[in-house]
Amino acid sequence: MARTFTHQEIREKYERMARWYDIGEGIPEVLGLRRLRRALLAGASGDVLEVAVGTGKNLPFYPADCRITAVDLSPSMIETARRRAKRLGRPVDFHVQPAEALTFPDGRFDTVVSSMSLCTFPDPVQALREMARVCRKGGRILLLEHGRSDREWLGRWQDRRADRHAETLGCHWNRRPVELIEKAGLTPVRIRRFFLGIFHMIEIVV
Repeated sequence: MARTFTHQEIREKYERMARWYDIGEGIPEVLGLRRLRRALLAGASGDVLEVAVGTGKNLPFYPADCRITAVDLSPSMIETARRRAKRLGRPVDFHVQPAEALTFPDGRFDTVVSSMSLCTFPDPVQALREMARVCRKGGRILLLEHGRSDREWLGRWQDRRADRHAETLGCHWNRRPVELIEKAGLTPVRIRRFFLGIFHMIEIVV
């Protein structure tokens, strides 16, 4: 089983990757991930917190009336996202902080969003609990995640390569997002799976 990385180790990995990250992720975006982002974020509203904003790939897809706050562990990733927000003419309040220890008060946001991030958090269950804490009662958590395929042959293939993949990218690609959500004490109201069961689009009402 791949070891869990510290926040510092994750930060260092993404500081090194920030310049090339969008190029490396280009193929999944073209093959359909961009479409899933658009579908997920159509449901965002009001004051929005995006956790692990990365390079800001979600920013073009938010409804125009959303007021966005975004956090990430990597200053370099945030700087890329900041440039993207500026090009889009989109005001975003950026903060460098870990998902497991958000500095915002309880119930601060109407919608909390995170995409392709549960795989990298050192403590994904605590990160989910923090997302729920800062989301108002009746608000929604919207997740677009990847994890272990529900096709067993493919899941076993992911398992065999998981350690090497995690060492390179800090990404545990065979985590099980729905199980992590349930461990956090949350109940999804909608789950859809795509691309051989690897990608998950999940909605949680707090």
